[in-house]
Amino acid sequence: MSQLLRVQNFTVSSDGIAAGEDQTLENPFGLDHSEMFEWAGATASWPNRADPGGTRGIDDYFTRDFSHNIGAEIMGRNKFAPKLGQWPDPEWRGWWGDEPPFHTPVFVLTHHTRPSLALSDTTFHFVGGEPSDVLARAREAAGGKDVRLGGGVTTIRQFLDADLVDTLHIAVAPLEFGSGLHLWESPDELHGRFHHDVVPSPSGVTHHLFWRK
Repeated sequence: MSQLLRVQNFTVSSDGIAAGEDQTLENPFGLDHSEMFEWAGATASWPNRADPGGTRGIDDYFTRDFSHNIGAEIMGRNKFAPKLGQWPDPEWRGWWGDEPPFHTPVFVLTHHTRPSLALSDTTFHFVGGEPSDVLARAREAAGGKDVRLGGGVTTIRQFLDADLVDTLHIAVAPLEFGSGLHLWESPDELHGRFHHDVVPSPSGVTHHLFWRK
């Protein structure tokens, strides 16, 4: 069985924006993202839920499925740290705390490599190179399971441009930001390479599912 490269639960606004351009330590997304992710946080399967309950249905299905058959993750450097260039603080351990939610090897794309960092059951590897080379390393580490392409926008576009992505699940939230980093101007841009289904949710989010033709 082939190992897929999958984009999962990646959320954008109705105008295709997933992040702002002014990322800071206090604001990792560079914009107020709380409303954009309400669909996942309201589900029964949301891993950070502190109280019983939560919604069921299609949103819960995607939240629950997030880690199914995932053996490794690839992410851009901005999903790990707030600044580019040389690492300003060698002690920086990422946005994710001492118990990162990945539970797999994670390959962080960077032009400035550094020693791997193990936190709980997640090990971050800081790697450079072409997308195909990084994917080969991630697939080897995944132990036969699929690889999740975690984002952000620039990283997903980079792997799409290299024609390496097999499936995408993009959740479109019913709000507009107006400016920021666009995943797309329209989901129709992917129709040349992918089949496309659209599944609306009672939460107001629209789930877009793409799989390679």
